[in-house]
Formats: sequence, structure tokens, C-alpha cells
Amino acid sequence: MTESESSETGRPSRRLPRVVVLLSWVSLLADISGEMIYPLIPLFVVGVLGASATTLGGIEGAAAMVVAVITGWVGFRSDLTRKRVPYIRIGYGLPVAGKAMLALAGAWPIVLAGRLTDRLGKGLRSSPRDAMIADATTPEIRGRAFGFHRAMDTAGAMIGVLLAALLLWWLTGTPTGSHSSSGGASPAPGDMSSDGRAFRIIFAVSAALGLAAVALTFLVREPQAPSEASVSVPNAAIRSPTSRAGGPFGLPPSYWRTVAILLVFAFANSSDAFLLLRAHDLGLSPWMIVLAYALFNLVYTLASYPAGILSDRIGRWRVIAIGWTIYALAYAGFALTGAPEVWPLFALYGVYMALTDGVGKALVTDHAPRDKRGTALGVYAMASGLVALLASVVGGVLWDRVSPSATFGVGAIVAGVAVVLIPLLRPRIARAT
Repeated sequence: MTESESSETGRPSRRLPRVVVLLSWVSLLADISGEMIYPLIPLFVVGVLGASATTLGGIEGAAAMVVAVITGWVGFRSDLTRKRVPYIRIGYGLPVAGKAMLALAGAWPIVLAGRLTDRLGKGLRSSPRDAMIADATTPEIRGRAFGFHRAMDTAGAMIGVLLAALLLWWLTGTPTGSHSSSGGASPAPGDMSSDGRAFRIIFAVSAALGLAAVALTFLVREPQAPSEASVSVPNAAIRSPTSRAGGPFGLPPSYWRTVAILLVFAFANSSDAFLLLRAHDLGLSPWMIVLAYALFNLVYTLASYPAGILSDRIGRWRVIAIGWTIYALAYAGFALTGAPEVWPLFALYGVYMALTDGVGKALVTDHAPRDKRGTALGVYAMASGLVALLASVVGGVLWDRVSPSATFGVGAIVAGVAVVLIPLLRPRIARAT
């Protein structure tokens, strides 16, 4: 009997399996390291190294593409070999080298190489890790499990961002940073050069802290899959995920139709680097931008676990529809707002992420046979990553050639279209199950 089943009644319990909790701690430590640097990358690339917003979009889009391609391949391989742990260990190790490259970067191509190395690690670990969480849980607690993992992951992000803010304050000697903007334009090349040394030190500290996550992966063991003979969730597709399988990669039609809707939204979802660049555009200093990003992570952390539980009770699509609606509102706000409104918009963006990130992964695995979960998650990540590449490049071009508001306005419109598609296409997904 597994940890997700009651030893007395035989019915699924609410207790999360040990491997889910352990992987969540690994993610927490990794995100302390990773999110120390993420809010500083746009400022470093554009303000210190003098690259354009289009170049920034290309770097982040290429990073997303690497994650996409590698995640798809590794998901298939981990299903074929039934081994998840080796990919997880290597996947948490490579980002340490990637962050070290950022600390030494003197031009944007080195940043690109560092980001690609970092994201190669993410691609190697993501689908095996998420498949391991799905393998260890029944559908009745799957949303809860993914929600808990996202909450821990994002708690690490919040800690990392706050640590970066503390280091930035200490290294620059001021809570406001050395640069201020009058708003309305990206930072000019070199006008943040005095912050460059501080950024590099933070990148190096981040690389060192990443070793803690790598060490913890050596406690992870392959889980035994629980029985799914008896479940009671409010979604027929979840109750019979292996029905009518036999499409491409052995995945059922309901899976492909689900992914199709998710990909429409992915085109709205350009890199979060543009949010950080927008905050700078509106006059926030590097230190304040890091704090705004910390607010986003705080809200994301607090809301992720309840969002997962809610999706187990009322269905994944309802929760995702709410999240996408909030995203559209947040992006419209970033298109139209001034500096004071940035703070609540970052908080609102955190609510969107909590309602969709872990819930989306649970939704994808709900529509996949048990022996194809790594493939299902990998194919979805690959497809969404390629769309994210296009979205990030388009977002950068709109920023440079039209206006920053255009980047967010287009994203809000496409997200609204995705919300409308859910009630129109969801009945077809149910019929395909």
C-alpha cells in the first residue's frame, strides 16, 4: 500500500508521498539560487552590456526553446527507461555552471551561453520530475501535489529574490540603486555600469548556492506508482485517462485537444523579463524591481497550494480560465499603467501563476496514460516552449519598434481569446476521452 492510500480504509488519503515532499525541497533550494539572478538579467543585458530589448527577447526565447526541445526528448526517454532520477540530478547540476558563466560575461553572447546551459538543466529535469510527482499520486490528490510543489518552488524563488535585494543593497550602498529612470524608455547602454559589479557578485553567489539543491537530489529514489482503481474527482477525463489512447506518441485525442488550447494561451505568454524591464521603464530602481518581483513570488507561493486543492474539487479548466482572465487583466494593466500601479500588478500576476502553473501540469497528466506521463509532459513543454520563443521574439520586436505598451496589449488580447476558447472547445475534449 502506498503513502497516498489509507492503511485502514483502502481509500485515497490526503497525505502527500515522501518523494513529492523531497522533490519540493529540492526545487525550493534550486529556486533560491535561480531567482536570485532572474530579475537582474534584463537589467544586466540591456543596462550593463548594452543589448537591445529585441536581443533580450531572443536570449529568453532561445532559452525557452532549449527547455522545450530537451524536455520533450527527456520525457520520452524517461518513460522508455522508467528512470527519472538520473535526469533530475544532472538537471539540477548544469545550472550551477550556467550561473558561473553569467558572472564572467562581458558581452551578451556569453549571457546567451550561460542561459542556454542553465535552461538545458531545466529541460533535463522538468518532465522526469513532474512525471515522478504524477507517478506517486492518484488523480484525487494530484492537483494538491503539484500545488504543493509549486508553492515550495516559489517560496524558494521569493527567498532568492529577497536575498538578491539584500545583496544589491549591501553592494551598492543604497536601497534605491545607482540608476533611476524618468520612465518611458529602456535603460541606455552602459547607464547602469556601476551596478555591473554587484550583479556579477550576485550571479557568483547564486552559483555557489545551487550546489545545495544538487546535493539533496541524492536522497531521491524512484517512487512506486499508487493504484488508481478508485478515484472521485469532478472531471470525467481524470477518471479514465487511458481511454481511447492511440494517437501520436500513444497519447489520446483528449490530450492533444487540451494541449491545443494551452498553446493558444502560450502565444500570449512572452518572457517575464519584459515585466521586469517594464518596471524599470516606469522608474523603479534595480533594488525596487527585485522587491516587486519578490511580491509576485510571495503571492504565487501563498496561492499555489490552495489553487491545486481547488482544481481537485471544481475541475482544472475552471481554475485555469480564472487564471488566464487574471493574466489578461494584469497585462492590460502593464500596458496602461504608471509606476505606482506596478506593485498591485505584480501581485495580480502572482495569482495568475498560482492558478495555472501546477494546475496545468496536473491537467496534462490527467489526460495521459500512466506509462506515457513523461512523454505527455515533455511534448507539452516542448510545444509550449517553441510557442514561447515566438511570443518572446514578437514581444521584443513590438517593444523596440512600436512601444512597450504594445507588447503587453497584444498579450492581453491573445489571452482573452484563449479564455473564450475554453467553453467552446472543452465539450470536444470530453467527447474525445
